[in-house]
Formats: sequence, C-alpha cells, structure tokens
Amino acid sequence: MLISHIRSRLAGRETLQKIVANSGWLVADNILRMGLGLIVAALTARYLGPEQFGIFNYAVAFVAIFSSIATLGLESIVVRDIVLDPACTAVTLGSAFVMKMLGGAAAFVMTMTAIWLLRPSDTLAIWLVGLTSAGIFFQAFDTISFWFRSQYQSKFIVFAKNTAFLLGSGGKILLIFLKAPLIAFAWAGLAEIIIGAACLVVVYNRQGHFLMQWHVNPERAKELIKNSWPLIFTGVAIYIQARIDQVMLGDMIGDQEVGQYSAAMRLIEAFGFIPMVVMNSVAPAITSAKASSEKLYYDRLLKVYRLMFILFLITALPIYLFADQIVILFYGDEYRSAGVLLSLFAVRLFFANFGVAKNLFIANENLFRYSLVTAITGSIINIVLNYILIPKYASIGAIWAMIISFFVMVFFMDIFYSEVRKNLFIMIKAILTPWKFRF
Repeated sequence: MLISHIRSRLAGRETLQKIVANSGWLVADNILRMGLGLIVAALTARYLGPEQFGIFNYAVAFVAIFSSIATLGLESIVVRDIVLDPACTAVTLGSAFVMKMLGGAAAFVMTMTAIWLLRPSDTLAIWLVGLTSAGIFFQAFDTISFWFRSQYQSKFIVFAKNTAFLLGSGGKILLIFLKAPLIAFAWAGLAEIIIGAACLVVVYNRQGHFLMQWHVNPERAKELIKNSWPLIFTGVAIYIQARIDQVMLGDMIGDQEVGQYSAAMRLIEAFGFIPMVVMNSVAPAITSAKASSEKLYYDRLLKVYRLMFILFLITALPIYLFADQIVILFYGDEYRSAGVLLSLFAVRLFFANFGVAKNLFIANENLFRYSLVTAITGSIINIVLNYILIPKYASIGAIWAMIISFFVMVFFMDIFYSEVRKNLFIMIKAILTPWKFRF
C-alpha cells in the first residue's frame, strides 16, 4: 500500500511537471502572438482605416462561421482517445485527417455559396471570403497538433505555428510599407496558413513520425463522427454566436461600424488565449483523473474554474478602467469610438473563461448533445437580440446581445439539466471562493 501510494504521488508530480512545462510553451507562444499580433493588427487597422478594416474583418467573421464545419469537433475527442488508448493512435489520426479534409471542402462550398447569395455584386467581399476560406483545406494538418497535445509536447506546435506566424506578420508589415491593396492582406493570410501546415509536417517528421504511417479506417471514422457530430453543430452554433454580430453589423449598419467593433474585439481576443492555454494543458490530466477517481476529477475541475475566475479579474479590470487609452494607443484617434466597446467586451471575458473551462467537463462526460442544445439556444438568442438591438444601439447592442446569450448558454440552462447541475454548483463555488485556489 505504501509503495503504491509513493508511486501515485510520483506519477502525480511527473504529470504536474509536464503540465507546467506544456503550459509554459503555450503561454510563451501566445504572449508572442498577443504582442506581435496586436502590433501588426494595429498597423493594419491604421493603414486600412475603419471601412476597409471593417470589410476585411467582415470576411474573416463570415468564413469563421462555416470553418467550424471543417473541424468536425474532433480535437477534444481525438486527444482523449489517444490518451486512453495509445494503440489506436495511427488509425485515429488518419481517419480524423481525411474527415477534416472532406469537412474543409464542404465548408468552402457552403461559404462561397452563402457570400454569393448575400453580396452578389460585391466583388471585393467575394474575393476576400474566397481567399480566406481557401485556408480551411490546409487546417486538416492541424490533426498533427492533436498528437503533440496528447503527449504534452506543445512546444513542437509552437515551433511550427510561430514560424508561419512570424513570416506572415513580416509579410503584412511589408505590404503596409509597399502600400499594397486590401486583397493582398487576404493572400498573406492564406500563405501563413499553408506555411503553418507545412511546418507541422516537418516537425512531426523530425520526431520520427510520418503521415504515411496513418491509416484510414471507415469503422473508426464512423465511431469518431458518432461521438463528434453534436460538436459539429455545437461548433457552428458557437461560431455563429461569436461572429454573427460582425456580419449583421456589416449588413445592417455598414463596414465602418464593423471596423470600430473589430478593433475592440481584436484587443479583447488578445487575452482570449489564456483560458485556451489552461484548457489545452490540463485536458489530459483531467481525463486521467476522471479514469482514476471521481473526487480527484471534481477537485481538479474546481481548481480550473477558480483559476479561470482569477484570470478574469486580473485581465478584465484594467481593460475596463483604461479602455479609451488602450484603443487610442493602438489604433489612434480614428478608432476612438471603439473605447466604450472595449470596456463592454471586458465583461465577455468572464463567460469566455468559464465556457472554455466547461468544455473539459463536457468532453469527459460525453455531454455533447447537451452542449449542442445550449449552443443552439445561445445562438438563437444572440441573433434575435442582434436584430432588436443593432438598429437602435449599433455595436453596443451587439455586445449586450452577446453577453446575454453567453450567460444563458454557460450558466442559466444548467439549472434545467440534472447531468450538469453538479458542475454548475462547482462553477459557482469557484466564483465565491477564488482565494482557496491551490496548484
């Protein structure tokens, strides 16, 4: 018994060390992206001006709504399955890769059909959407990152993605220097995605693994799609909830309003990497705890939720208090009206943090159908409120519509589902007792 206890403690420490090291790489990666990304975005916004910056972000938001189809909701499921059954790695990765390629093709066709129907005479918008959506095909290579995440080896993902990111950022700065047209920035974005996919293949090969070793198994693919199909629709619903406001603002108010809104959103999204880093780093540990002990499982979930609330306070309060100064510092006086939008976006971080952390519980409990219902409900509420509030309050109305819909999706609906009520109580406990957080 004593030897077993010692082994358990040592295994726990080893897992913690892996999580900390993995988190360190992800944090470093996202700090670089946050810093350099904000600089490039600010320079781009200043160069293009609110209207052109608005139509560019309209295209990005439009594509994002459909791009979730290509992901097929596979990430959490593939990582979980590799952790629980390493023997299935080759067939799982191979099947997931082919499925993501097919999903990318479907997403591209749907995206282009939709933009032609909505803006048939807007040639610039069609080209921007076309080039942006072409990158969806190459996102199938993100399947490689699933394996690295399951092995606590995110540093290799960082190497690959940052190589592409640095080259892409340099290219965009060069385009600004050359006074390039707007369409050139869409080409630069597509090139960055292609380079990122190629770099993932290179680092995977350097670790002694090859895509040719993967196998496609129809039965495994069916099993994956059986587990993930609710996540496909959930992903679409979540992306609609997160991006439809920019599309509706563009169609109902104008591209310049989208430019102001997008400027504030880009700033707040720079801090959105924090909960994602936490989730990606602790996901394998949460899955292992679920398999070994229910008490350990819920204890770790409580720690994650407490950490999410603390991170919200640390990031949201300064943003709320100094929103105007932050906007002017990055974008200049031309984007001054985005200051009040940024202060409201700070509230959104609370729901974003808990929503991301809650995905750990949903994945491990296989509550994907529940997640689908809540996501669809949140999206419907968001769209309805946007139709009501945007004509009267423009961007401010869109933000309030988003906040209300997030509250319903992340917290309110849990009251009516017994399967998630315990998790709701854990989230509330975390909010009420953040000082009890311990690593």
